[in-house]
Amino acid sequence: MSRDPLVVGNVVGDVLDAFIGSAMMRVIYGNKEVTNGSELKPSMVAKEPRVEIGGRYGARGLYTLVMIDPDAPSPSNPTKRENLHWLVTDIPEIATASSGNEIVPYESPNPTIGIHRIVFVLFRQSGRQTIFAPGWRENFITRDFAQLYSLGQPVAAMYFNCQRENGCGGRRQSIQHANLST
Repeated sequence: MSRDPLVVGNVVGDVLDAFIGSAMMRVIYGNKEVTNGSELKPSMVAKEPRVEIGGRYGARGLYTLVMIDPDAPSPSNPTKRENLHWLVTDIPEIATASSGNEIVPYESPNPTIGIHRIVFVLFRQSGRQTIFAPGWRENFITRDFAQLYSLGQPVAAMYFNCQRENGCGGRRQSIQHANLST
């Protein structure tokens, strides 16, 4: 059984194919650093996070960041999979997403039904390129987007769980805790 949290959380499978990470990405909301599978309420993610990027290419590297919700509108019926929450390109290595080119403005996750995985995917660009905003946020497909712009496999990814403010626990939480104890 894989202990990779992206596999355990079905991010690899639902959103991404298996990949080998080759860059560092930190996602920080306020003073809380996101870890795979962590739980954040909508009030904690109302403002865009600080996303720090580091890799092995020095100042020459440029990255594209995609933030999506593969569980929209509900985990049991994700007919809007994947809902695009944020798209930033041309992010310089050893910088933050705010240094990049925001193609689709940040939209705060605010799930109303169930526990949603909010996924950040980082791609290394081969150079500066023009990337256009899709005409919609619903049914964005990260794999197709990466293929369209020749981005290749992700270099980093992470996710957190988000549910309405007064929500409590659920299936994913139980799975996460069961896997942490094994």
